[in-house]
Amino acid sequence: MRLHRPVSLGYLPKDTGKGITRLSGLEGLTRSLLMGTVPLIALDRLGSKAAVSQAYAAGAALTLLITLNLGRLEERIARRYVMTFGIVSLFAAALLFIVDAVPAFVVAVGLRSTAASTFSVLVTLYVMDFIGKSELTRLESNRMVLNGVGWLIGPSLGLWLANNVDESAPFLLSAGLSVCLLAYYWWLRFESYNIISEAKSTVGSPLKNVPRFFSQKYLRIAYVITFTRALFWVALFVFAPIYIVEAGLADWVAGGFLSLVAGLLLAAPLTRKLADKIGTRAVVNRGFAVVAVSMLVLALLGEPRELGIVFWLTAAIGASTIDIVGNIPFMRMVKPRERVAMATVFSTWREMSALVSPLLAALVLGVGLPFSAFLTIIAILAAAAAIVAMRLPRRL
Repeated sequence: MRLHRPVSLGYLPKDTGKGITRLSGLEGLTRSLLMGTVPLIALDRLGSKAAVSQAYAAGAALTLLITLNLGRLEERIARRYVMTFGIVSLFAAALLFIVDAVPAFVVAVGLRSTAASTFSVLVTLYVMDFIGKSELTRLESNRMVLNGVGWLIGPSLGLWLANNVDESAPFLLSAGLSVCLLAYYWWLRFESYNIISEAKSTVGSPLKNVPRFFSQKYLRIAYVITFTRALFWVALFVFAPIYIVEAGLADWVAGGFLSLVAGLLLAAPLTRKLADKIGTRAVVNRGFAVVAVSMLVLALLGEPRELGIVFWLTAAIGASTIDIVGNIPFMRMVKPRERVAMATVFSTWREMSALVSPLLAALVLGVGLPFSAFLTIIAILAAAAAIVAMRLPRRL
């Protein structure tokens, strides 16, 4: 491991948190441009929800292997080069999506997920290196707001470009923005501060890190919270656009819905105040309860219909509150000397959810059950996560 927490945060530039926030916002815009377009293109190219699920699961399996080894990679080369690898993966994924071939699509899904995972791991490490525990909720709130702005614009803009300019336009714009993202990251020069010194601990192998992570009670709970939240988001971003189109609505409605859902992150300051008042544990518990009830009602509605969009939205409202505080249990509970090793395991929630959610859908559809059975499973898992969250310390 190359870096450890600075001794005094006072020597760091005062706008360090702002730099992390802006970087997250730009990454969100770059990635969100494709969120409304890719599922519809996948349905068109692959022909069914089951085939789409299998393609996403294959891409997630590829990414999981990379994520578990990010710590060892970060141990061997400078963090800035690992981040560069992630952003270049995002650039390559955008271009591969243009290629009308199933193998290219699967690789593109894997590269995009790799980019998201790499960015998530390293930004988490930068936050823990540079930001005091008392400021975590404020920073995460601000970061989610700017990220929400990117996701508010991206899905609708991407579908508008695909429908009114050219199918490849959102992918080319995403590739161009990834170049800007890389340039801004290098301009920030996070690793140039002389207060950061070499750490004495090592990352270790994934085979040792995974058991070590799950042997710690609060890290297990943090993982369940983040993983279950992500299961829902994968289901929404992959299947909600398809649901909307199958309900008889236009493509632009799907893009508008995803932008609306992303815009919920703009309520982050309100969620932060709520967390300050009732505690992170209570916010997470109530958020999962809303997801569980909404997904159960959506499942009971059966075939896609316009009314179902309302319950996709209410579930998203519940999940967005968890987004804003969901990483805080891990950040506050992980031991400083284990940050890199545990962060690489923790961040597999992204790949595991991207693998498990479409795999569950593929299994459900493969045995002939209706799609509502998959929605019921998500509801049950959300209810279980609400119960597990109550085992966190009361005033987290």
